[in-house]
Formats: sequence, C-alpha cells, structure tokens
Amino acid sequence: MKDGTISRFTGRRESGDAPSHGQSEIGFVGLGHMGTAMAANLIAAGHRVIAYVRRPDQMERLAALGIEPTTKFTDLFDREVVVSMLPDDGAVRDVVLGQEGAGAEGLASGLKRGAIHLSMSTISTAAAAHLAAEHARHGQGYVAAPVFGNPDAAKARQLFIVAAGAPADVERSRPLFDSLGQKTFVVGAEPSHANLIKLLGNMMTATTLEMLGEVVAVALKRGLDPKTFIDIMTSTMFDGRAQDLWRQDRQAVLRAGIRLAPGAQGCASGARRGGKRRRSNANGRRGARPAHHGNRSRLCRSRLERAWLDCG
Repeated sequence: MKDGTISRFTGRRESGDAPSHGQSEIGFVGLGHMGTAMAANLIAAGHRVIAYVRRPDQMERLAALGIEPTTKFTDLFDREVVVSMLPDDGAVRDVVLGQEGAGAEGLASGLKRGAIHLSMSTISTAAAAHLAAEHARHGQGYVAAPVFGNPDAAKARQLFIVAAGAPADVERSRPLFDSLGQKTFVVGAEPSHANLIKLLGNMMTATTLEMLGEVVAVALKRGLDPKTFIDIMTSTMFDGRAQDLWRQDRQAVLRAGIRLAPGAQGCASGARRGGKRRRSNANGRRGARPAHHGNRSRLCRSRLERAWLDCG
C-alpha cells in the first residue's frame, strides 16, 4: 500500500503500490472455473489480486480480467491474506506444506506471521485440522471457508460461504466474504467444522439426487411421465435447490449427477461402507443385501441419464 494507508487486514501502515482507500492485496491460488470467477469479483470490489499460475500461457487471459498472474509461488508470501480454491486434499497440502523432494516452499513456511490462509476448497476434516495446526505453528491464521454454489453462482456473487477459524481471523476475512457471496455462516473456531458441514451438505445433495433417480425410474416403469411428477413435487412438498434442478435444467441435473459422487467422495465412501452391511431378516439373521446395493451411485447416475432421455 502507499505510504500512510492503513491495511484493512492488519491495522498497520504499510508501503508499496496497492490501491488506496483501504483496499487490500490478496494472494490467490487455484484459478479454475470457480477460482477465476471469485478472483474477478475480488477485483471488482476494489482488491488487488496477485494469483499464482502454473501455466504461462494462461497469463494473458487472466490479466485481461484484472488479475495479476505470476508463475513465482513466492510472490504470494508478502500478502496479508492468501485465498486458495483447489480440488482436493493433496493439492491444498502441496500449497501449504510445499512439494516434497521438489524443494518448493509452501505457504506455512513462506507467509509472514499474522498472515491468513483463507482455504475455500472442499477438503476432508482431517486435512483441514492438519493444515490449521501447521499454520498455527508458524504464527499464521487459517480460516476454512468452503462454499455452496457452482461457477455461475460464483460469477454472480451468489455463493453461500461456511466459515470457521479464530474469531479475529474470520472478522479480518469478512470483507472478502462480502465480495464473494450472498451470505456467510460462521460456525465456530474449529476450521474442520466448516469442512464437515460442506461434506455433509454434499452428501445430502448426493442422496437427494439418488432418491430422485429412484422415484423417476419407478414412474417410468409404471408408464407415468416423470416430468409431470417432478413438476408437482418441486412445486409443492420438495422445493429445495437440488430438486429444483430437475425441473429447471435437465442438462444441469445430468452434469450434477455425474460429477457429484467424486465431489462428495469423502462422505459418500463412509456412507457406502456403512450401507454394505447386510440387513437383518424377520428372524434376526443377517440376510443377503440387494444385488444393486453396492453399485447405487452408478445406478443412480445411469437412471438420471435415462430418465431425462425418456422425457425428451
């Protein structure tokens, strides 16, 4: 920041060439569809975004959005807040801890004391707890803030953010939340709790789509137009976001059905393990489980596709 400007994150005066009027410099890593939309919204809100990219051929496209791309990961280390939006545990671990054997430094060893890593990725609770402990060991803050919403929602600033971390760190992050989403739910001081809520939400969405696949299959088998059935259900008793996808956008449902199982893997794998236990029969003995039970996710996806194809 220019001389005499107060950082909105630290409350201290700094020098440099950041925007004035309380605007901040944000580091960003993870410029996929979601991350790019989020970074663009931060810029629109007046923040300066310095983003790490692995592929130099992407730099021109990102610069056109106002993002300042860099292929040097160490360029993020001077930022007061670094946002990550990455696909899985391994990617976030590499960013925080560095890549073993490659001599690459991670955020934990590179960020200044008092800086915040704002992790907005959907990762496991174990990974979140481990990374929070690593940042704490280096005197840094770690806020878990996974989101509910897709890239279109990210572009429209319609994300729902679930945040957890030290209260002071969450408060310092609020200006960013306000720039990225329509509502933020603060769920406590334990970062892993935010990730748990996100994973449980993913699991509920997965089972909702599975349930819809099952009932549509029954409707088709009995000769009932499933579109009529879904229109009635989503207009009366079941008007939630997941159910409404069926009514509004058939192709979106297919994409959601195909992508959801890997996205909810952390929760769904445990649910599947529990689901494979054989059920007791009327005599209290453990009977054989249904033939399709272990392949329920695959069955659900095939039924989603077939149901909508049959609907025309």
